[in-house]
Amino acid sequence: MQKQINLVIHGVVSADEIPGIDRIAGDIRINCAPDLESLQAFLPQAEVLLSSNFRAKDLQQTWHLAERLRWVQVRGVGVDAMLFPEFVASDVQLTNVRGVFDRAMAEYTLGLILAFAKRLPETFTAQTQHRWSYRLTEQTLGQKVLVVGVGSVGRTIGRLLKQAGFKVSGVGRNARDSDPDFEQVYAVDTLVQSLETADYVVLITPLTDQTRGLFGASEFSAMKSSARFINLGRGELVDEEALIAALTSGVIAGAGLDVFLNEPLPENSPFWALENVIVSPHMSGDYHGFKETAAEVFLDNFERYRQGRQLVNRIDKTLGFVNTH
Repeated sequence: MQKQINLVIHGVVSADEIPGIDRIAGDIRINCAPDLESLQAFLPQAEVLLSSNFRAKDLQQTWHLAERLRWVQVRGVGVDAMLFPEFVASDVQLTNVRGVFDRAMAEYTLGLILAFAKRLPETFTAQTQHRWSYRLTEQTLGQKVLVVGVGSVGRTIGRLLKQAGFKVSGVGRNARDSDPDFEQVYAVDTLVQSLETADYVVLITPLTDQTRGLFGASEFSAMKSSARFINLGRGELVDEEALIAALTSGVIAGAGLDVFLNEPLPENSPFWALENVIVSPHMSGDYHGFKETAAEVFLDNFERYRQGRQLVNRIDKTLGFVNTH
Protein backbone atom coordinates (compact mmCIF):
# COMPACT_ATOMS: atom_id res chain seq x y z
CA MET A 1 0.00 0.00 0.00
CA GLN A 2 1.36 3.40 -1.01
CA LYS A 3 1.99 6.08 1.55
CA GLN A 4 -0.66 8.81 1.48
CA ILE A 5 0.69 12.11 0.23
CA ASN A 6 -0.49 15.38 1.70
CA LEU A 7 -1.08 17.96 -1.04
CA VAL A 8 -1.84 21.62 -0.39
CA ILE A 9 -3.21 23.69 -3.28
CA HIS A 10 -2.38 27.34 -2.68
CA GLY A 11 -4.46 30.10 -4.19
CA VAL A 12 -7.72 28.23 -4.83
CA VAL A 13 -10.89 27.73 -2.82
CA SER A 14 -11.70 24.29 -4.19
CA ALA A 15 -9.67 21.45 -5.69
CA ASP A 16 -12.22 21.42 -8.52
CA GLU A 17 -10.40 24.49 -9.86
CA ILE A 18 -7.61 22.11 -10.95
CA PRO A 19 -8.84 20.21 -14.04
CA GLY A 20 -8.36 16.46 -13.74
CA ILE A 21 -7.41 16.49 -10.05
CA ASP A 22 -9.98 13.76 -9.42
CA ARG A 23 -7.61 11.31 -11.14
CA ILE A 24 -5.36 11.35 -8.08
CA ALA A 25 -7.79 12.48 -5.39
CA GLY A 26 -8.32 8.95 -4.07
CA ASP A 27 -4.63 8.46 -3.32
CA ILE A 28 -3.83 11.72 -1.53
CA ARG A 29 -5.14 14.10 1.07
CA ILE A 30 -5.93 17.49 -0.45
CA ASN A 31 -6.31 20.77 1.40
CA CYS A 32 -6.96 24.09 -0.31
CA ALA A 33 -5.27 27.22 1.02
CA PRO A 34 -6.70 30.28 -0.72
CA ASP A 35 -4.96 32.73 1.60
CA LEU A 36 -2.13 33.16 4.10
CA GLU A 37 -4.17 32.09 7.12
CA SER A 38 -5.24 28.79 5.60
CA LEU A 39 -1.72 28.10 4.33
CA GLN A 40 -0.46 28.50 7.89
CA ALA A 41 -2.95 25.86 8.99
CA PHE A 42 -2.23 23.27 6.30
CA LEU A 43 1.47 23.72 5.45
CA PRO A 44 2.91 21.82 8.46
CA GLN A 45 1.53 18.54 7.08
CA ALA A 46 2.18 19.27 3.42
CA GLU A 47 4.57 17.14 1.40
CA VAL A 48 3.61 18.69 -1.94
CA LEU A 49 2.49 22.27 -2.64
CA LEU A 50 0.72 23.26 -5.84
CA SER A 51 0.88 27.06 -6.10
CA SER A 52 -1.61 29.03 -8.19
CA ASN A 53 -0.66 32.54 -7.10
CA PHE A 54 2.58 33.57 -8.82
CA ARG A 55 2.87 36.87 -6.95
CA ALA A 56 2.05 35.72 -3.43
CA LYS A 57 4.78 35.83 -0.79
CA ASP A 58 2.73 33.53 1.45
CA LEU A 59 5.18 30.63 1.28
CA GLN A 60 8.05 32.84 2.38
CA GLN A 61 6.02 34.06 5.36
CA THR A 62 5.10 30.51 6.39
CA TRP A 63 8.35 28.78 5.48
CA HIS A 64 9.15 27.99 9.13
CA LEU A 65 6.10 25.70 9.08
CA ALA A 66 7.17 23.72 5.98
CA GLU A 67 8.79 20.88 7.92
CA ARG A 68 7.62 18.08 5.63
CA LEU A 69 7.60 19.89 2.30
CA ARG A 70 9.50 18.10 -0.48
CA TRP A 71 8.21 19.58 -3.73
CA VAL A 72 6.56 22.79 -4.95
CA GLN A 73 4.87 22.94 -8.36
CA VAL A 74 4.03 26.40 -9.71
CA ARG A 75 1.12 26.61 -12.15
CA GLY A 76 2.88 29.38 -14.10
CA VAL A 77 6.31 29.89 -15.64
CA GLY A 78 7.72 32.66 -13.45
CA VAL A 79 8.90 31.44 -10.04
CA ASP A 80 10.38 34.70 -8.68
CA ALA A 81 8.03 34.75 -5.67
CA MET A 82 9.52 31.43 -4.57
CA LEU A 83 13.17 32.40 -4.77
CA PHE A 84 13.65 33.58 -1.21
CA PRO A 85 16.93 32.54 0.43
CA GLU A 86 15.57 29.83 2.73
CA PHE A 87 13.82 28.01 -0.11
CA VAL A 88 16.77 28.35 -2.46
CA ALA A 89 19.07 26.85 0.19
CA SER A 90 16.71 23.95 0.92
CA ASP A 91 16.50 20.57 -0.81
CA VAL A 92 12.82 21.11 -1.69
CA GLN A 93 12.29 20.67 -5.43
CA LEU A 94 10.71 23.46 -7.48
CA THR A 95 9.03 22.94 -10.86
CA ASN A 96 6.92 25.04 -13.22
CA VAL A 97 4.81 24.55 -16.35
CA ARG A 98 7.45 25.56 -18.87
CA GLY A 99 6.15 25.16 -22.40
CA VAL A 100 2.43 25.59 -21.69
CA PHE A 101 2.31 29.28 -22.65
CA ASP A 102 5.04 29.45 -25.31
CA ARG A 103 2.97 29.45 -28.49
CA ALA A 104 0.28 31.76 -27.09
CA MET A 105 2.86 34.32 -25.99
CA ALA A 106 4.59 34.14 -29.36
CA GLU A 107 1.29 34.77 -31.14
CA TYR A 108 0.56 37.66 -28.77
CA THR A 109 3.95 39.18 -29.55
CA LEU A 110 3.31 38.96 -33.27
CA GLY A 111 -0.13 40.46 -32.71
CA LEU A 112 1.28 43.46 -30.85
CA ILE A 113 3.92 44.06 -33.50
CA LEU A 114 1.34 43.96 -36.28
CA ALA A 115 -0.98 46.22 -34.27
CA PHE A 116 1.76 48.85 -34.14
CA ALA A 117 2.93 48.41 -37.73
CA LYS A 118 -0.59 48.47 -39.18
CA ARG A 119 -1.76 51.21 -36.76
CA LEU A 120 -4.70 49.15 -35.56
CA PRO A 121 -5.36 51.18 -32.39
CA GLU A 122 -5.96 54.21 -34.60
CA THR A 123 -8.26 52.14 -36.79
CA PHE A 124 -10.34 51.08 -33.79
CA THR A 125 -10.51 54.65 -32.50
CA ALA A 126 -11.60 55.98 -35.91
CA GLN A 127 -14.26 53.29 -36.16
CA THR A 128 -15.78 54.22 -32.80
CA GLN A 129 -15.89 57.83 -34.06
CA HIS A 130 -17.42 56.83 -37.44
CA ARG A 131 -14.44 58.54 -39.08
CA TRP A 132 -12.91 57.48 -42.43
CA SER A 133 -9.18 57.72 -41.67
CA TYR A 134 -7.03 56.68 -44.61
CA ARG A 135 -3.30 56.39 -43.88
CA LEU A 136 -0.22 54.42 -44.83
CA THR A 137 1.21 51.67 -42.63
CA GLU A 138 4.53 49.90 -42.25
CA GLN A 139 5.58 46.73 -44.02
CA THR A 140 7.31 44.48 -41.50
CA LEU A 141 9.30 42.24 -43.84
CA GLY A 142 12.95 42.38 -42.82
CA GLN A 143 12.42 44.46 -39.69
CA LYS A 144 14.72 43.63 -36.80
CA VAL A 145 13.47 42.20 -33.51
CA LEU A 146 15.60 41.72 -30.41
CA VAL A 147 14.24 39.14 -27.97
CA VAL A 148 15.68 39.67 -24.49
CA GLY A 149 15.44 36.25 -22.90
CA VAL A 150 16.23 33.13 -24.94
CA GLY A 151 14.45 30.50 -22.87
CA SER A 152 11.50 28.42 -23.99
CA VAL A 153 9.12 31.34 -24.58
CA GLY A 154 11.76 33.55 -26.18
CA ARG A 155 12.74 30.83 -28.60
CA THR A 156 9.16 30.20 -29.65
CA ILE A 157 8.76 33.94 -30.23
CA GLY A 158 11.94 33.93 -32.29
CA ARG A 159 10.82 31.02 -34.46
CA LEU A 160 7.38 32.49 -35.16
CA LEU A 161 8.74 35.94 -36.01
CA LYS A 162 11.32 34.43 -38.35
CA GLN A 163 8.53 32.60 -40.16
CA ALA A 164 6.73 35.94 -40.51
CA GLY A 165 9.76 37.51 -42.21
CA PHE A 166 11.48 39.32 -39.35
CA LYS A 167 15.20 39.25 -38.63
CA VAL A 168 15.42 38.05 -35.04
CA SER A 169 18.32 38.20 -32.60
CA GLY A 170 18.38 37.37 -28.91
CA VAL A 171 19.99 38.37 -25.64
CA GLY A 172 21.08 35.65 -23.23
CA ARG A 173 23.61 34.98 -20.54
CA ASN A 174 26.32 34.20 -23.08
CA ALA A 175 26.99 35.48 -26.60
CA ARG A 176 27.08 33.14 -29.58
CA ASP A 177 27.11 33.59 -33.33
CA SER A 178 25.42 30.27 -34.09
CA ASP A 179 21.95 29.47 -32.75
CA PRO A 180 19.05 27.47 -34.23
CA ASP A 181 16.42 30.14 -33.46
CA PHE A 182 18.27 33.47 -33.62
CA GLU A 183 20.56 35.09 -36.16
CA GLN A 184 22.81 36.04 -33.26
CA VAL A 185 22.66 35.91 -29.47
CA TYR A 186 24.24 38.80 -27.56
CA ALA A 187 25.47 38.57 -23.98
CA VAL A 188 23.33 40.42 -21.47
CA ASP A 189 26.30 42.54 -20.41
CA THR A 190 26.26 44.06 -23.93
CA LEU A 191 22.52 44.75 -23.84
CA VAL A 192 22.83 48.49 -24.46
CA GLN A 193 24.84 48.00 -27.64
CA SER A 194 22.52 45.26 -28.93
CA LEU A 195 19.49 47.58 -28.68
CA GLU A 196 20.76 50.13 -31.17
CA THR A 197 19.47 48.61 -34.42
CA ALA A 198 16.26 46.87 -33.27
CA ASP A 199 12.85 47.94 -34.58
CA TYR A 200 11.16 45.98 -31.80
CA VAL A 201 12.51 44.88 -28.44
CA VAL A 202 10.69 42.01 -26.72
CA LEU A 203 11.42 41.50 -23.02
CA ILE A 204 10.69 37.98 -21.79
CA THR A 205 13.53 37.15 -19.42
CA PRO A 206 12.77 35.62 -15.99
CA LEU A 207 12.76 37.96 -12.99
CA THR A 208 15.83 37.31 -10.85
CA ASP A 209 18.14 39.43 -8.73
CA GLN A 210 20.29 39.90 -11.85
CA THR A 211 17.44 41.01 -14.15
CA ARG A 212 15.41 43.19 -11.78
CA GLY A 213 15.40 46.73 -13.24
CA LEU A 214 17.15 45.48 -16.38
CA PHE A 215 15.59 48.22 -18.53
CA GLY A 216 16.01 51.84 -17.47
CA ALA A 217 16.83 55.21 -18.98
CA SER A 218 20.13 54.06 -20.50
CA GLU A 219 18.53 51.12 -22.28
CA PHE A 220 15.64 53.17 -23.69
CA SER A 221 18.04 55.90 -24.81
CA ALA A 222 20.02 53.29 -26.73
CA MET A 223 16.97 52.28 -28.77
CA LYS A 224 16.01 53.89 -32.08
CA SER A 225 13.42 56.65 -31.81
CA SER A 226 11.22 54.60 -34.15
CA ALA A 227 11.52 51.43 -32.06
CA ARG A 228 8.77 49.83 -29.97
CA PHE A 229 9.23 48.05 -26.65
CA ILE A 230 7.20 44.98 -25.67
CA ASN A 231 7.23 43.56 -22.13
CA LEU A 232 5.67 40.15 -21.50
CA GLY A 233 8.01 39.18 -18.64
CA ARG A 234 7.51 40.97 -15.35
CA GLY A 235 6.87 44.60 -14.49
CA GLU A 236 9.81 44.55 -12.09
CA LEU A 237 12.18 44.11 -15.02
CA VAL A 238 11.57 47.74 -16.01
CA ASP A 239 12.01 51.16 -14.46
CA GLU A 240 8.48 52.33 -15.22
CA GLU A 241 9.23 56.02 -14.64
CA ALA A 242 12.06 55.82 -17.17
CA LEU A 243 9.76 54.05 -19.63
CA ILE A 244 7.04 56.70 -19.25
CA ALA A 245 9.63 59.43 -19.79
CA ALA A 246 10.92 57.68 -22.93
CA LEU A 247 7.40 57.30 -24.31
CA THR A 248 6.30 60.87 -23.62
CA SER A 249 9.49 62.52 -24.88
CA GLY A 250 9.78 60.53 -28.11
CA VAL A 251 12.89 58.60 -27.11
CA ILE A 252 11.04 55.49 -28.31
CA ALA A 253 7.95 55.27 -30.51
CA GLY A 254 5.70 53.03 -28.45
CA ALA A 255 5.24 50.13 -26.05
CA GLY A 256 3.08 47.03 -25.74
CA LEU A 257 2.81 46.19 -22.06
CA ASP A 258 1.21 43.07 -20.61
CA VAL A 259 2.89 43.21 -17.18
CA PHE A 260 3.34 45.98 -14.65
CA LEU A 261 4.97 46.72 -11.33
CA ASN A 262 1.52 46.94 -9.71
CA GLU A 263 -1.24 44.65 -10.95
CA PRO A 264 -4.05 45.32 -11.61
CA LEU A 265 -2.70 48.51 -13.14
CA PRO A 266 -4.00 51.43 -11.02
CA GLU A 267 -6.63 53.65 -12.64
CA ASN A 268 -4.36 56.69 -12.28
CA SER A 269 -1.39 55.10 -14.05
CA PRO A 270 -0.04 57.31 -16.88
CA PHE A 271 0.15 54.22 -19.11
CA TRP A 272 -3.61 54.23 -19.64
CA ALA A 273 -3.59 57.66 -21.28
CA LEU A 274 -0.56 57.31 -23.55
CA GLU A 275 -1.67 56.99 -27.17
CA ASN A 276 1.51 55.14 -28.14
CA VAL A 277 0.98 52.38 -25.56
CA ILE A 278 -1.07 49.19 -25.78
CA VAL A 279 -2.03 47.98 -22.28
CA SER A 280 -3.25 44.45 -21.61
CA PRO A 281 -4.01 42.76 -18.25
CA HIS A 282 -1.28 40.09 -17.95
CA MET A 283 -3.02 37.81 -20.42
CA SER A 284 -0.48 37.17 -23.19
CA GLY A 285 -0.05 33.49 -22.35
CA ASP A 286 -3.64 32.63 -21.43
CA TYR A 287 -5.92 30.88 -23.91
CA HIS A 288 -8.96 28.63 -23.90
CA GLY A 289 -7.74 25.33 -22.45
CA PHE A 290 -4.53 26.53 -20.80
CA LYS A 291 -5.69 25.49 -17.33
CA GLU A 292 -6.20 21.92 -18.52
CA THR A 293 -2.79 21.88 -20.20
CA ALA A 294 -1.06 23.25 -17.09
CA ALA A 295 -2.87 20.72 -14.90
CA GLU A 296 -1.59 17.89 -17.10
CA VAL A 297 1.98 18.99 -16.41
CA PHE A 298 1.33 18.77 -12.66
CA LEU A 299 -0.49 15.43 -12.88
CA ASP A 300 2.35 13.93 -14.91
CA ASN A 301 4.88 15.28 -12.45
CA PHE A 302 2.85 13.94 -9.54
CA GLU A 303 3.06 10.42 -10.96
CA ARG A 304 6.78 10.89 -11.43
CA TYR A 305 7.11 12.08 -7.83
CA ARG A 306 5.11 9.17 -6.47
CA GLN A 307 7.25 6.72 -8.44
CA GLY A 308 10.53 8.36 -7.40
CA ARG A 309 11.34 9.44 -10.96
CA GLN A 310 12.93 12.71 -12.06
CA LEU A 311 10.49 15.61 -12.31
CA VAL A 312 10.12 17.62 -15.51
CA ASN A 313 10.66 21.40 -15.61
CA ARG A 314 12.80 21.33 -12.50
CA ILE A 315 14.00 24.83 -11.63
CA ASP A 316 17.64 25.55 -10.89
CA LYS A 317 16.88 27.67 -7.83
CA THR A 318 20.26 29.44 -7.98
CA LEU A 319 19.41 30.67 -11.50
CA GLY A 320 15.65 31.09 -11.19
CA PHE A 321 14.65 29.07 -14.26
CA VAL A 322 14.88 25.64 -15.90
CA ASN A 323 18.50 25.17 -16.96
CA THR A 324 18.50 23.10 -20.14
CA HIS A 325 22.27 23.28 -20.66
